[in-house]
Amino acid sequence: MSETQVPPRARTNEPDPAPGPVSRPFVAPLRYAAPALLGYVAVRLTGLAILLVTASAQGKDGLLRLYGRWDSLWYQRIAEHGYGLTVTLPDGTVHSDLAFFPLLPALERALHALVPPLDLAGAGLAVSWVASVAAAWGIFAVGARLYGRRAGVLLAVLWGAYPTAFVQSMAYTETLFTALAAWSLYAVLRDRWVSAGLLAVGAGLTRPVAAALIAAIGIAGLWRLFVTRDAGVRPGRVVAGVLLAPLGWLSYVVFVAVREGDPLAYFEVQAGWDNRVDGGVALARFVGEQFGANVLAGLGLCAAFAVLGWALWAALRLRPALPVAVYGVAVVVISLIGSGYFGSRPRLMMPSFLLLLGPAVALAGVRRKWVAVVVVGAAGVASGVYGAVALLGAGPP
Repeated sequence: MSETQVPPRARTNEPDPAPGPVSRPFVAPLRYAAPALLGYVAVRLTGLAILLVTASAQGKDGLLRLYGRWDSLWYQRIAEHGYGLTVTLPDGTVHSDLAFFPLLPALERALHALVPPLDLAGAGLAVSWVASVAAAWGIFAVGARLYGRRAGVLLAVLWGAYPTAFVQSMAYTETLFTALAAWSLYAVLRDRWVSAGLLAVGAGLTRPVAAALIAAIGIAGLWRLFVTRDAGVRPGRVVAGVLLAPLGWLSYVVFVAVREGDPLAYFEVQAGWDNRVDGGVALARFVGEQFGANVLAGLGLCAAFAVLGWALWAALRLRPALPVAVYGVAVVVISLIGSGYFGSRPRLMMPSFLLLLGPAVALAGVRRKWVAVVVVGAAGVASGVYGAVALLGAGPP
């Protein structure tokens, strides 16, 4: 979006961020983002160290938890054999690998072919780890453009200290999707609509929650065309970006429909995994069950929702740019209105870095820099401890 669309309260006295990689040599934007990337990597390495030390003390393989269990195995099998696996569980539910979008396994297969010594599991980790840095960079770019460099740094580093940030170190799709989404939003902020649309195509081939990004680009595009019109922006490029955005998501849904001979096949596949849009009925039922089993557990869940509500309120009161706000809120809403496993919801919300905007901007305004260092460091250690407990226990939420 144009400079006039940046909320006045979001501006700082810092100079505007250096233009992104598309418009300047690679070194300059990398230098500008270096504090964010180094901070992010430091936080994630802390989490990995906690996991590996804890796993070693328990006689377990911590690294195996990052690539050798849960959804990682589904992606590896798709990378090796393509789609076609269907598993019927003892309770009669049917799990099809068509529930998993194709970009991550395609990248795993390509990297394995280019670097044969790297097996598919290692390729999955490599893609995820590289994508995590790209995601942190994109999050920094968005935050710095709207609220200044320091806020952008803190936003990226706090994303690495998110409670379920251990998933960012796994061979999962969260980092790849977040990287594509963050850079797509940054492209919109810079009025690079075709680039935004192309990045959204990739996001749509990565995770179904790309619907949030598609909505953000569409709404921002309409707003750009009819409300904040600017002679310097070509309407054709805006329209092209908006039309490109849903093609990745739609192409996979159509692929599943053609393969299965049913226009609603993709949604039926998701239903087999108990992933349906029910408007939050399953979530409300789960909360009620917790109160019935343990009042403290129920109150704890309500407290968690209160924190979530506060995070959204704190972000929106900063008047973030329209596409960032729409995307962040939509990711949270999509995560709450499905019928899937409750423990997955914090992970599903993780691409919504909007939730961290309030704390990031607040810490950026603190004069004593050591306060921000202590807060972020404590959050990183807490995230690492939680990640070790989760990964060495029943599994990631």
